[in-house]
Amino acid sequence: MSRPTRAPVRRAALLTLILATGPLHIGSVHAQSSGSSGPAIAAPSLEKDKLTAAAPEGYLSEEATPNLAAILPPPPAGHSAAEAADRAIYNATRAYQGTARWALATNDVADGGAALLEDYACVLGQRIDQTRVPDLMRLLDRARIDVARATRVAKRRYRRLRPFVGNEAPICVARSPELADSFSYPSGHAGQGWAYGMIMASLMPEKATQFLVRSRLYGESRVVCGVHWLSDVEAARTGASALMSVLLADAGFRADLERARADLKRVLGGEGTKPDPTICAREDAAARQPLL
Repeated sequence: MSRPTRAPVRRAALLTLILATGPLHIGSVHAQSSGSSGPAIAAPSLEKDKLTAAAPEGYLSEEATPNLAAILPPPPAGHSAAEAADRAIYNATRAYQGTARWALATNDVADGGAALLEDYACVLGQRIDQTRVPDLMRLLDRARIDVARATRVAKRRYRRLRPFVGNEAPICVARSPELADSFSYPSGHAGQGWAYGMIMASLMPEKATQFLVRSRLYGESRVVCGVHWLSDVEAARTGASALMSVLLADAGFRADLERARADLKRVLGGEGTKPDPTICAREDAAARQPLL
């Protein structure tokens, strides 16, 4: 994996970055930066980041959905050491622009069952046509609704601004009013990725470690992209774990989990298209290199 032109700070240098960090930008939630949008390679548009009509409802009622606004701690307060660390990490990871890790983060902007299934190709050992695993796709799509609902409550409670608002540092997606006006804490992408990783680990426990490593990278890609603070991603993993504990107690979810298991067993038992070894090498390198 190619390394950043300016090596990311190590732990010994993080305090220096924190002390050099200015105060958090405070402004209207409608604030929008007009600077560079990063490299010429465009990430998937926001329209591909919408919930599809394929899953009209999730598994949990609003009453049964864990209240992440109560479970999660508040995001770091302004001018706190934790907020300064978040800001230092955002500044340091801008150095990844143009590297293989930046390319992986750009790829990871796409969400939803089909995108994550493709992202898990290296773990699965083959690419899977989503039309061949309808029960697995239904499971992922319905769980996505639950993740989105749970995350939305916390986002609206805290209304945290995204890290790129108010500065011109590069990010891996196009800057837009819609993205700037959406809230940052916790990360919906990272929560969905972690929940999907836990689902896949349940379906194939022999590869649980690999699925969760790839899901960790998927969440960290939001930090590399510059669209989330690291604490957003950490909170998302906690929230997704809480949600999964409730989903696993739901009879309908468990029934669909078994149908999805049969889907995977049938497809993986045959010959499938192998994933691109270059992509797998990129993911493996990212997993071995700390974010900072």
